[in-house]
Amino acid sequence: MTDPQRLPAPSRPRGTTAILAGLLGLALAGALGYLPVRVFIDVGITDLPGKALLMLGLYLGAALLLLIGALVTLLRIVTGAVVLSLGGLAAVGAVLAEPLLFYPHLIGEFFKAMFSFAETDAFVRVSAAVGGPLVFVLSVLPATFRYLRYRPDPQGW
Repeated sequence: MTDPQRLPAPSRPRGTTAILAGLLGLALAGALGYLPVRVFIDVGITDLPGKALLMLGLYLGAALLLLIGALVTLLRIVTGAVVLSLGGLAAVGAVLAEPLLFYPHLIGEFFKAMFSFAETDAFVRVSAAVGGPLVFVLSVLPATFRYLRYRPDPQGW
């Protein structure tokens, strides 16, 4: 029978995936937040139709989820990874909702123009379409949760 006090302490998990998810989430939050802020500064909120306000709200909501999730993840709290994964899904949802709201018959052309960087703010949409799934995958990996849940033994140093 083994003595419970002599069991080896579990090794400290690496935080690579959690840190990458947090940093990528911060960068993506900045990119997604750029579009609503620029439109609100250039055009204002009163002159926009309802669909445009909804679209900008989706981008802004995704940016806020990503920002909060990234900051909480970098503070090593498990809830941050969950909020970060929701932010990644919201980023993809915002990009997918835009052509459905404004160009329902031209979805293929929308994505073709988006990935050819034909319009000035295409980098926002491309970063959401590429970075959103990447943030989601990095934030739901078991290694991320293992790192965020790990608490070193205060007596085992």
